[in-house]
Amino acid sequence: MTDADNRVILNVGGIRHETYKATLKKIPATRLSRLTEALANYDPVLNEYFFDRHPGVFAQILNYYRSGKLHYPTDVCGPLFEEELEFWSLDANQVEPCCWMTYTQHRDTQDVLAILDRLDLDTDKPTEEDIMKRFGLEEEYKQGELNCWQRIKPKIWALFDEPYSSTAAKASHQIIAVISVFFIVISILSFCLKTHPEMRVPVLRNTTSKTADGNTTWRLEKTETEPHDAFFYIECASNAWFTFEIIIRFIVAPNKFDFLKAPVNIIDIVATLSFYLDFLLTKLQQESDMLEFFSIIRIMRLCKLTRHSAGLKILIHTFKASAKELILLIFFLVLGIVIFAALIYYAERIQYNPENDFQSIPVGLWWAIVTMTTVGYGDMVPKTYVGMFVGALCALAGVLTIALPVPVIVSNFALFYSHTQARSKLPKKRRRVLPVEAPRPKGPKAPGAPGGAGGPGPGGTRRMNAIKHNHPGALEAKMGRIDAQGGPTALSSLLVTPNAQLAMNSTAGPAPPSAPAPAAQLQCGEQDKILEKGLPIPTSDGAVIEPVVTSLPSGNGSTTPTSNQEQRALGSSSPTTTSPSAPTTNNLVAVNT
Repeated sequence: MTDADNRVILNVGGIRHETYKATLKKIPATRLSRLTEALANYDPVLNEYFFDRHPGVFAQILNYYRSGKLHYPTDVCGPLFEEELEFWSLDANQVEPCCWMTYTQHRDTQDVLAILDRLDLDTDKPTEEDIMKRFGLEEEYKQGELNCWQRIKPKIWALFDEPYSSTAAKASHQIIAVISVFFIVISILSFCLKTHPEMRVPVLRNTTSKTADGNTTWRLEKTETEPHDAFFYIECASNAWFTFEIIIRFIVAPNKFDFLKAPVNIIDIVATLSFYLDFLLTKLQQESDMLEFFSIIRIMRLCKLTRHSAGLKILIHTFKASAKELILLIFFLVLGIVIFAALIYYAERIQYNPENDFQSIPVGLWWAIVTMTTVGYGDMVPKTYVGMFVGALCALAGVLTIALPVPVIVSNFALFYSHTQARSKLPKKRRRVLPVEAPRPKGPKAPGAPGGAGGPGPGGTRRMNAIKHNHPGALEAKMGRIDAQGGPTALSSLLVTPNAQLAMNSTAGPAPPSAPAPAAQLQCGEQDKILEKGLPIPTSDGAVIEPVVTSLPSGNGSTTPTSNQEQRALGSSSPTTTSPSAPTTNNLVAVNT
């Protein structure tokens, strides 16, 4: 094969690329390695293959065929690059290591977006149909067969759990949210303040005692303190609201099982039950310090604020997304604590130290924890030089161990927060993109139509210009191919001027209603009147003078007949010539030569 025969032209997205066929054979079983002229996207006139794909990505794909190395373009999105690789039948795992981290970055972004979808942080207003679909009442809603409870239940749920269902629900939800947050804060403040000595009331008891002379005396003794009665009433009011809220939300929940297994709801239920259990045991005078300790779960009601704050949701899921880094941090901390606890124990025993604070390795664990976390209480300190050196190493190791995973956690939080802000600014409804229409089958086009054979449309002109300017050497070869396929007719239909119009009329068909006189017996004015009526005029030699109306496009897209008329005398056709279909009266057939 010659060099010209070995070349192939690829037109991708309007940008032409030229390479060798042997280059495309380097990677077998791909789209470009199976190019043949029988493909639908092959243009035999321009001798090129056209693909309506991304031209910027194709430059890197063609470079992959040339060099054998697939690099990722930084100016396109990752999913777009994957779609292009799939179209060209290339393996996405062949991306070079230098571009792998940049290429796979979009997958982390997609994971973050999936998490944000589960968090339900969007502030868009769901339609009533979406709410009914969540309750499984979509069919009844469309058919208008909802009963009274089915109509009220979604509205109550939206009032407590869906703040953006409607304008009225949003205002009502804000009122309910303010009440809920108020009781949460009051409950926690009451739980904390009732332990303050100034907020407690002493419990006094009368005791009797006998003096030395045998007399009996009475006195009041302070045995313990208890919270003021006001805190009890505050907790009763708070837990009454929490009980009402839990019951209502459970009744109108779309899925009872999902409601019960939610962590926030579990905390709320346990905290409320602990209050009633504590109240019951107090009345039965069976108080327990252990039960009072478990009442600390009431402080966990602060987690309920995540239902009203998107920032707290992001923070919690940031720790979930950073679980691997946190586990790694804890592992290194435990490893360092054990090592430095053993070192400090033996370091303090090397020299004489009568005031040694490290009597055992378990005691040294506390010192290592405090030192590595840079807290430094000072209750236990090394007093020998070797122990001081070990303490310095412990402090440095703790700083490095804690500082390394923290930037990863911060970056995860920034990633979640930035995507949340971006999603809040994006339009909720995307423009609908219509599917690509199937290409029309190739066939003979009407003469003179745009893009037709030899027509004046842009298709024919563009192809001819491309052959003349871009392929000057191949012009004769293309003309020879056209001559061989269609003969002189095809060649002439491609090259002659397409603007000449002729009028042809068949001798067959019905005769005109009244045959006019020959042209020699008519004057010029009478001939014009007959031609305006669309009637032919016979001549003395057997030919016929026909009127031809040439239509020109007007400004509004319609056609306007011109006043000029062309006449052509046609002789009688030979018996072997096939005549066109017989026209009706005042019907002319316009053709291109």
